[in-house]
Formats: sequence, structure tokens, C-alpha cells
Amino acid sequence: MSVLSLVVVLGVLIILVLAAIAGRLVFKVYRQQQERERKLKAQELANQQAQREQREWINKSIQILAHALHSDELTLTEASIRISGLLDTLDVSGDVKTEFSAFYQLREKTSHIPYLEAWQNLSNAEQRQFDLERLQHEATFNDFVMDAAKRIQGRDF
Repeated sequence: MSVLSLVVVLGVLIILVLAAIAGRLVFKVYRQQQERERKLKAQELANQQAQREQREWINKSIQILAHALHSDELTLTEASIRISGLLDTLDVSGDVKTEFSAFYQLREKTSHIPYLEAWQNLSNAEQRQFDLERLQHEATFNDFVMDAAKRIQGRDF
């Protein structure tokens, strides 16, 4: 065998070894991509499940609040603030907001009334004045809010 033949055979062997290494690396990259896609799909499914569970929890909270309102466990103002906030969290359509506008309207009418620490910092006279104003708004919206609370029971958004 001549030197030229030996060099050609050696060159072919080197090319075959490099081709095998390249093929192995391509296959490894392919497996990594498949694994990445599998993990991404699993994460998407987990996110969708978490979103469904959150929507379910929020819907259940709305039902509890509506029931508590009919049981006189909440003021109309508190129920309106909470229910309208939960509906906003669910990003309901404009039609739903219109259908349950009583919650939004009472929330808007009482939005200037301080709460939590700001309420505690008010004098007794100021608290009584705000309570009287809140009760007047609740009297105005009572029938509308109670009707909306009745209609919202059993609904899923």
C-alpha cells in the first residue's frame, strides 16, 4: 500500500469519525429540543390549570359574598367593593359589568370614604359623618345591589 493510499484511508477514517461525532451532537441537540418542548408544554398546562383554579376560587368568592350580602353579614358597600373588584380581576366583558353595574356604582359613590388606618385616624364625628353618607348611598342603591346579588348567584365568569 502506498503512502498516498494510506493518507486517503486515514483521511476517510477521520471524516467518518468526525461525521459520527457530528451526528451524535445533532441527535443530542434534537433530544434537548424535544425535552425543552415537553417541559414548556407541561408548564403551559400547569399555568392553564392554575388559572382555572384561580378563576374557580374567585367565582366561589363572589358566590360567598353574594350569599353573605343576603344574610346581612356584609354591608352593601363592602360587598360592592369586593364583588366589583373580583369581577375586574376576572376581566369580565363590558356586558357583565353593565349587568352588575350596581356594584360598580355603589363602589364609585363610596370610593372617597377612608378605610383601614385612614379610618382609624378620623375623629368620631368624621367617622359618623362618613357612616351617615355611606348609609344614604346604601339606601339609594339597596334594591339595585340586592337584585344584582341575587342574579349573580349561581353564575360563573
